[in-house]
Amino acid sequence: MTVQIVRHPFTVIDYARMRETGILSEDDRVELIDGEVRVMSPIGPVHAAIVKRLNTLLGRLLPDTVILSVQDPIQLNDYSEPQPDLAILQYREDFYAHAHPVADDVLLAIEVSDTTVEYDRDEKLPRYANANIAKAWLIDVHNFTVEQYVQPRNGKYLVKQLVERGDTITARSIATLQLDVDRIFE
Repeated sequence: MTVQIVRHPFTVIDYARMRETGILSEDDRVELIDGEVRVMSPIGPVHAAIVKRLNTLLGRLLPDTVILSVQDPIQLNDYSEPQPDLAILQYREDFYAHAHPVADDVLLAIEVSDTTVEYDRDEKLPRYANANIAKAWLIDVHNFTVEQYVQPRNGKYLVKQLVERGDTITARSIATLQLDVDRIFE
């Protein structure tokens, strides 16, 4: 006799309720992916340093017409609310005080991958593409590269560009965003 395990997918509303009632705390390193509460990898010092460096660099480069979000949730659909390491968002006067940004608000999602390259590439990026987030960067800490993904279609990005040390990465839809890859890995 085979026992069928029935899973109940959590919605973004269920997930918010878990935080409100104390089932999950702000210190819990989790995110909601396809209705599952997934534990996120611990943040190591190199990962943390690159996120801080990007926060500083992008903060200097970006215009006041966008918002730089650091390790905050974005709602992709009713069942997924990942926390990219950084995201560049459409500007809103309330700075998203009443609701987390949704996919249409995200101009660029950035994942810094130290121990999570495969997870970020195989799990998170397809979900960003499926939600039609126009651009995503995967920063590979160990190979000193940035994978730039554009043109989302049917759950994948049609174009992937590998940007290496000595190169400059740009996001044409965001004015003034040109970044020397070497600066990320200093």
